[in-house]
Amino acid sequence: MDKYLICGLGNPGQEYDGTRHNTGFMVLDAFAKASNIVFEDKRYGFVAETSIKGRKVFLLKPTTFMNLSGNAVRYWLNKENIDQSRLLVISDDVALPLGAFRLKGNGSNGGHNGLGHIQQLIGQNYARLRMGVGNDYPRGGQIDWVLGHYSDEDMKLLQPSIDLGVDIIKSFVLAGTDITMNQFNKLGKK
Repeated sequence: MDKYLICGLGNPGQEYDGTRHNTGFMVLDAFAKASNIVFEDKRYGFVAETSIKGRKVFLLKPTTFMNLSGNAVRYWLNKENIDQSRLLVISDDVALPLGAFRLKGNGSNGGHNGLGHIQQLIGQNYARLRMGVGNDYPRGGQIDWVLGHYSDEDMKLLQPSIDLGVDIIKSFVLAGTDITMNQFNKLGKK
């Protein structure tokens, strides 16, 4: 059976719920809710399993904290013997406006510490879905911004993209990166 690992990046702990840096967790939570599955506390992360048309899908929310996300990704890829081409990492991105998103088949970490650590451990040849969180912060204020909570107004802009993120995960598993990029990236421009 083909296996896939979908990793949403974020920080564990209630104080980080609803923060911009936890947008990856939010997409996975939406997917789990839509799929009627629950996360279990396992090694290096909260993990949920489902299948989509005969393909086994592991959802991973690392509990390693953002800057060590690669430890969780590498562990679960190895544990479940999942090929790196079947890894999708979902992260927040300050370079994209709030509500925008972009799927890429590989690339740099764009200065994102979570993506940077994954890249250190497994290289940069994996798909990533970057969810825009905007960058309306003063010089030197990036850390406070990404650890800041979304407002209700922000969520109105973001929720449609989170919902599309659920569809993107399904498409990634069923159709692959290129077809999914062609289908969805045009919807992610703000």
